[in-house]
Amino acid sequence: MFPLAYDFKFFFLIIFIITSATTGEGRRRSSDKEYKLFVFGDSYADTGNWPKSTGAVSWKEPYGMTFPGIPSGRFSDGRVLTDYIASYIGIESPITYREWREIGEKSAEVVRYGINYAHGGTGVFNTVVNQPNMTTQINFFQQLLEEDTVYDKHDITSSIALVSLAGNDYATYLANNGSIQDLAGFTNSMMKQLELNLERIHGLGVGKIGITAMEAIGCLPQMTALNDYKNCTEDGNLMAKFHNQILQQTVEKLNNQTGKPVFEILDLYSAFMVALGGGGGGNSKEVLKPCCVGRGREYTCGSTNNVGVKKYLVCKDPKLSFFWDQIHPSQQGWFDVYSALKPSLQNLLLHS
Repeated sequence: MFPLAYDFKFFFLIIFIITSATTGEGRRRSSDKEYKLFVFGDSYADTGNWPKSTGAVSWKEPYGMTFPGIPSGRFSDGRVLTDYIASYIGIESPITYREWREIGEKSAEVVRYGINYAHGGTGVFNTVVNQPNMTTQINFFQQLLEEDTVYDKHDITSSIALVSLAGNDYATYLANNGSIQDLAGFTNSMMKQLELNLERIHGLGVGKIGITAMEAIGCLPQMTALNDYKNCTEDGNLMAKFHNQILQQTVEKLNNQTGKPVFEILDLYSAFMVALGGGGGGNSKEVLKPCCVGRGREYTCGSTNNVGVKKYLVCKDPKLSFFWDQIHPSQQGWFDVYSALKPSLQNLLLHS
């Protein structure tokens, strides 16, 4: 069962579950060498790694209705963060690890733009979904470098990694513990493991690594539904701010150790707030309301009953909605986030 269908009892838990051809905005580098993008993380970056056989919601209608027109494994109606980051650095979205394993011909051309290892619902540690956590995703990457000759050393040192972390570790912690007691301690332990993961990616030769800050989780529809989608909630956003504070300290430590700015934070929190207009008051009720919702509490976007009848509603125009479902931005939402991030993305292209 896909994680969005879980009905958790804890108030905070429901905030976090599953945080899983471009627009012509891409930028070409000054060099002739193309960047390659390697992606690790969760549903905010996943472009189709969940196996179709699992019945994951990302492979069901109406997901993918805006792009590419059918479900593509993305947790949105269209493009997600990975697609826009790839566009910015002037490449197509890299092939998913699932596709890489399934194809017969494993040539350098197939992985010309890199590989996406991100799996929706996963985290730094094991979560409520049986999919590869971040350590396992990095294992896959290391195995590729050790066993295949599709990349040379310069391919990797001039490449970029995108690491997405949107809240699934916290969901699992709360599911296992039933409260937020010692959540700060859990954040610190998770950040220590993330630090090891980031060091490992860099140790494999990747020249630049972008890590997402926690999004404004208090603005997610699964949280704002409690106040009729009127305002972001302070408690959720305070938790995200604490996470981001520890992340900032971790990244500063890593950059001090390497002696150069290898690691860059992509500030999703601020980008979400800019795109949402601050997340409160005015027209925020419509801004915070998802485009696709289930018909009743027992259903979510993409749900059908046991005879295949659709049990969800879709808004008339997803381009007018920042959120696609209870957790994930729409394609337009991701474009707005990307637009807010763009001034800082240049740092990803500066390899020392």
